[in-house]
Amino acid sequence: MTDEIPEIHSVAGSGVPIRGNDIDTDQIIPARFMKVVTFDGLGEFAFFDQRFDDEDNEKDHALNEPHYQDASVMVVNANFGCGSSREHAPQALMRWGIDAIIGESFAEIFAGNCLALGIPTVTADTETVEAIQAWVEENPDGEIHVDVKAGTVTYGDTTVEATVDSAQQKALTEGVWDTTALMKSNADAVAEKARSLPYVHE
Repeated sequence: MTDEIPEIHSVAGSGVPIRGNDIDTDQIIPARFMKVVTFDGLGEFAFFDQRFDDEDNEKDHALNEPHYQDASVMVVNANFGCGSSREHAPQALMRWGIDAIIGESFAEIFAGNCLALGIPTVTADTETVEAIQAWVEENPDGEIHVDVKAGTVTYGDTTVEATVDSAQQKALTEGVWDTTALMKSNADAVAEKARSLPYVHE
């Protein structure tokens, strides 16, 4: 029934630390880049105003560092993804190459938009997150393993507990996180149900 949607039990890859609390969606993808018809190409504009000045000169930002260019696990702090509920923000991060995000906390709508793309957003306490960020800075090529099913994060020789929202965990591990694909793969059942409803007319 859900063959088109992969089950996501774990994500592994090198990390990139994005430090700071209350990083909102306008910082993740500035509004002027949201005029595109599709989400294609948004990745290059992720954190654009934090990465470049008005004359397009590079600022000091992790995503400008050569050793983080292939990172797929982002490590953030508290209330990441707050502000307006623009789905372009996780779309930009996904197109940059991010497959999972570890943080102290996430804005609810941002986390929901990440789930719709199959991107786990797992949380841990401040001390744990800062320890992971510090490790990533010392080991930019080191692998971080996010186990969605077990609720753990492993980096180097260290494994720590992380919290995965139960609904997110179920959706990811059972392959039902992409609701659009889920409806498409069950189009006949949806149509049959619609025909049985007295208030739906073809």
